[in-house]
This record gives sequence, structure tokens and C-alpha cells, in this order.
Amino acid sequence: MIPYEEIEVPVSGGALAALRWPAADPQAPVVVALHGITANALSWGPVARQLAGRVTLIAPDLRGRAGSSGLPGPYGIAGHTDDIAALTAFLGLDRVVLAGHSMGAFVAALAAVRHPDRFGPLLLVDGGIGFPAPTHLTPDELLTAVIGPAMDRLSMTFTDRAAYRAFWQAHPAFADAWSDEVDAYIQRDLTGQEPVLRSSCRIEAIRTDGVGLFDEEVLTAVRKLPAEATLLWAARGLMDEEQGLYDEARLAAADLGGTRVEPVAVKDVNHYTVLTGERGAREVADRLVAYARA
Repeated sequence: MIPYEEIEVPVSGGALAALRWPAADPQAPVVVALHGITANALSWGPVARQLAGRVTLIAPDLRGRAGSSGLPGPYGIAGHTDDIAALTAFLGLDRVVLAGHSMGAFVAALAAVRHPDRFGPLLLVDGGIGFPAPTHLTPDELLTAVIGPAMDRLSMTFTDRAAYRAFWQAHPAFADAWSDEVDAYIQRDLTGQEPVLRSSCRIEAIRTDGVGLFDEEVLTAVRKLPAEATLLWAARGLMDEEQGLYDEARLAAADLGGTRVEPVAVKDVNHYTVLTGERGAREVADRLVAYARA
């Protein structure tokens, strides 16, 4: 795992934690990258390595997670866009390339629409294209449908870090794709003291954000983007099942023809390894460099 710097950015209610992987050239472009709903900034560690110093990568812990878990509400997708706009303003960044994985892709799309002067091209990684919520589900049922077993993890406790590692190593998505970088990423999530360790994710934040993915403003953001975007979609799903979040039929139903989004399939990866696996991280990194240098 390559070295990174920890930084803090003033936002409403306190300080947003972020990680910064500097480029070899101080004048190199900067990319801002947003993680998924129960993830943290270190999920971008494999991408940072694949970038190999070609650009500077900045990844925040979103409000209510990891180093930013102490930030108060209100939570929600729109709140994250305000935090990311504040981050870029604080760092003096304009027209920066913005990337997002899973929920982070929805945040990225909405941020680009709400703050078009701050962000340039977008890289949406297995997220950002939504579908209307089933009307027969309650908010909690909807959340379970969105993130499934990840919600259960938030109320669990673990005796030590090895137990948390074993929990994740048993996850089908990581069974054949474990690495020191993935280990560092999942360990960043832990808080507390042994023998009572738990996820740092605040359940209220996760619940609010998950339901907020179906807000009309969030769902329609990709149709209003002020700049071009690429959707890298994983062929396999959250549990490494054959059906991913997207496929050709679902994307056809989404009718992206009138948008600025170009869908690109990434084979042999699932919802997680499109970001944390070798093949997926390399594809993401190369796309980011191409956008940043355009």
C-alpha cells in the first residue's frame, strides 16, 4: 500500500477527514474520489497505487463514516454534495475530475449538477444510474434491498481486528480478491476497544443516505450533467452473483441515449472488486488519468 496523507477540511458542523495520495509532480492534476454507502476513503487505495503518481488523488471519509463519523447531521446525498464542494473550495480546486463508487457515484452526479463550476468530467463506478423505488416497500425494507447484509454489519460487534478480518474474508465478493489494501480499507472502518469493536458508520447516516438514493433530484442528476461522464459497470453483483447492479437490459431501460453518460462494461469484476481488485482498479485509474489530462 502506497503512503498517503491525512487531512482535515472545515465543513458544516466540524471537520471532514480525507486522505491525499500526492502525485510525483506537484503540478499534476487532482482527482476527488467518493466511496460507497458503508465504505471509507481507503477503498480507493488500490486505485491510488494504480495511478502511480500520475495525478493527486483525494478521497474523503464521507459524513458519518470512519474519520468523519463524528460529524453531525443532517445527513443525506445533498449534504454530501455540500461537503465535497466545501472540500474543493478549501483546497482551491476548480473543474476537478470527480469519481464516485456505488453511492459515491450518485453523490458525484448530484454534486456536478449543483456545483457545475467546481467539477469537470465524472467517472461513475458501478453507481449513479438509479431506478424508481418499489412503492410497496417501507424505508427500512428499501434500505435492506439496496445494501442487503451490509446493514446487518453495522449493529454487530467484533472481539478483535482478526475477527473483523475473518468476517470480510468470508464475504463472497472478496473470497478470491483479498489483499493488504483491502485489509487496510476494512480495518479503517472499526471503532471502539477490544473486545467490543464495531463499524464506525452511523446507522442514522446510512439509513438517510440509502433512502435518499431514490429522491427525484438524485435519480435525475445523470440527465442534467454539465460535463461528460463514463459509467464503469461491474458484470457481477454485491455478493459476486452473476447478476450485477447493471446489465445491458437495465441500462437500455434507463435510456441514457439523451445523456452525457457513456456506459462501459468491466468484465470479471463484482461490485467491490471493480474498485479494489487489480483489474478494476487499473481500469478506474487509467480512466481517471485520461480525464485529468484531457
